[in-house]
Amino acid sequence: MVYILGGWQSDFAKNWARQQMDFADAFAEVVGEGLAAVDLEPKDIETGHVGNFVGDLFAGQGLLGGFFGLVHPDFDGMPTARHEAACASGSVAILAATAEIEAGRYDTACVVGLEMMRNVSGQQAAQNLGAAAWTGHEFQDATFLWPRAFSDLGEEYDRRFGLKYEHLMRIAEINFANARKNPNSQTRQWGFNEKSFTADDEANPVVEGMIRKNDCGQVTDGSAVVFLASDKAAADYAAKRGIPLESLPQIKGWGHTSAPISYERKVRASAGELYVFPRVKQAVDAARRRAGIADVAELDAVETHDCFTTTEYMAIEHLGLTVPGEAWKAIEDGSIEIGGRLPINPSGGLIGGGHPVGATGVRMALDAFKQVTGRAGGYQVEGAKTVQTLNIGGSTTTTVSLVVGV
Repeated sequence: MVYILGGWQSDFAKNWARQQMDFADAFAEVVGEGLAAVDLEPKDIETGHVGNFVGDLFAGQGLLGGFFGLVHPDFDGMPTARHEAACASGSVAILAATAEIEAGRYDTACVVGLEMMRNVSGQQAAQNLGAAAWTGHEFQDATFLWPRAFSDLGEEYDRRFGLKYEHLMRIAEINFANARKNPNSQTRQWGFNEKSFTADDEANPVVEGMIRKNDCGQVTDGSAVVFLASDKAAADYAAKRGIPLESLPQIKGWGHTSAPISYERKVRASAGELYVFPRVKQAVDAARRRAGIADVAELDAVETHDCFTTTEYMAIEHLGLTVPGEAWKAIEDGSIEIGGRLPINPSGGLIGGGHPVGATGVRMALDAFKQVTGRAGGYQVEGAKTVQTLNIGGSTTTTVSLVVGV
């Protein structure tokens, strides 16, 4: 079993370029603050992993594992690696670290996720992020590629089941409201009016197709880190601090799937099937099976990938909260709200909290840790003991799901 000892998240509202921060500064901050948060020293860490999607394009910087050696001399010589799976990069980094621990290679791991995205124009950012699509083969007529792709998903839902825009806007409204309770969220101080969550072209302008401004996850500078431990290392950690081992959360289950990079290929393949994205459902179910969870009712909360409202709409069904075609019921009856049947994105998610692409999967795991240890503050789900994450890269080309619990 792999334990999560804790971690740290940066303030997602910060603009690193304006603060004259570069990757080295951000890396040193997240690792240093993370070590302090969990009461560990650099010498206690045996392996390092980094989740990052497009540092090469936004900042001209690759080989991010090399930044560990700049943080502290004790990291010099430690094995490190960078992992790329678009928006699922952070979760894939966690999977790599857990595999090393489970294989007995190392007892402790530091997993960093980070992305710098606000140092370029919006159009350039969209072009950089488009690298996760099938370059030169899809969405060539789109000004903003990913809003277009997930607008197409909304239109696919409308064709198959019917879709009301008011339900998408309720998802956004809930996530922005949750984000106001999160001291690290990007939008915690944003203001809205009575037209913000409507199809009003001035208050909520169209970006692409059916996707409007408040349907979108944020372009974010941000970092997150978690520290993982084997049974032995976790037992030693708990004993030295006088805390019960069973109070430390574990990664109890995981699911990881990949599908063809083409959005159209995925959707065409699922025609006539129950779920629009069967590989997403497969990853969700695999994580629960490994965790010994038989029913969605055994979960206390979910941190899911809401890069757009249509993505969360899809996730509601693929997580099993409703049957396909009925996600709207969980939105209307309050099931996805804090205090509801299965709170989704109590942190604010990607729409409210922010979406530094390579950091998102790590941030989700950290928020799951916070929830099951009662450390989520204003967005705590009362009594949470089991939380599932769902992290998606590209148009569900890569999907990773974790079950974290105590």
